[in-house]
Amino acid sequence: MQELVLICPQASAEALADILFEAGALSVSVEDADGDTPDEVPLYGEPGLEPALPAWRRNRVVALLPAEQDGAALMQAVHDAGLDAELEAEPEWRSLAEQDWVRMTQGQFEPLQIGPRLWIVPSWHRNDPGLQALGRETVRIELDPGLAFGTGSHPTTHLCLEWLQSHPVEGRSVLDYGCGSGVLGIAARLLGSGPVRAVDIDPQAVQATRDNAAANRVALQAMLPDDLDPAGADIVLANILSGPLKVMAPMLSRRVLPGGFLVLSGILDWQAQELIDAYAPWLALEVWRTRDVWVCLHGQQHGQRPAHDDS
Repeated sequence: MQELVLICPQASAEALADILFEAGALSVSVEDADGDTPDEVPLYGEPGLEPALPAWRRNRVVALLPAEQDGAALMQAVHDAGLDAELEAEPEWRSLAEQDWVRMTQGQFEPLQIGPRLWIVPSWHRNDPGLQALGRETVRIELDPGLAFGTGSHPTTHLCLEWLQSHPVEGRSVLDYGCGSGVLGIAARLLGSGPVRAVDIDPQAVQATRDNAAANRVALQAMLPDDLDPAGADIVLANILSGPLKVMAPMLSRRVLPGGFLVLSGILDWQAQELIDAYAPWLALEVWRTRDVWVCLHGQQHGQRPAHDDS
């Protein structure tokens, strides 16, 4: 195997990656060339949507090639597309030793304990002796990394999973809005919740949630927003980002049944007050717990739901 590394500006990163694919690259990744430096710039996209910017200010485009790939032909394709003039440095070639790429990838995902009871376990670790010896109170979610967001490793997911373990969920209905891989709904069911509905705008996330639920032998409903019925839930979870959470404040608040809880995550600490203010007309939120720079907000619905609520 060999790698070709090119440095280019934001405007040409996407086109350069496309050209490298067309010329025979096995894979192409685009990274922040200023990553881990004072010039690093975060690039965020909402779940299911493309980021507002297509790339960073300076980009490192890395193409993985088979050993027999003609490097000169690859660079000729870049030249023919007029993109070589955009490069900020000479092309860098790296030789890679033959490796078991599947095993290496799996090695990056180990069993993960979250809170006192819950473990997230990749399928290739399901028979690990240490996991087999865990007590009956332990809840194990089998979850492999896939196309949908959510392997359970992100602090915002941790916060939601810890909330579910810290509050009575037995028999209570749950709505997970922005479900990703379905990990929150699956955790709720394994912790003894009542019916779970999981919603995402990404069809791949909906399918991943169904597949992961089946792998964990739990029943839940996964759907696109247009297929969601108007019923409320005792616990409404939304681990998304602050922008869509603000837009959805009326809808999510009205989904919470009287006495139920709304739990929001995906919020940076400096955004917490904005979200509290946005939800104030419908429900009083407060910070439940923080992790690194992330915040989990929650609040209980004490009012009565409208007689007719179709949101």
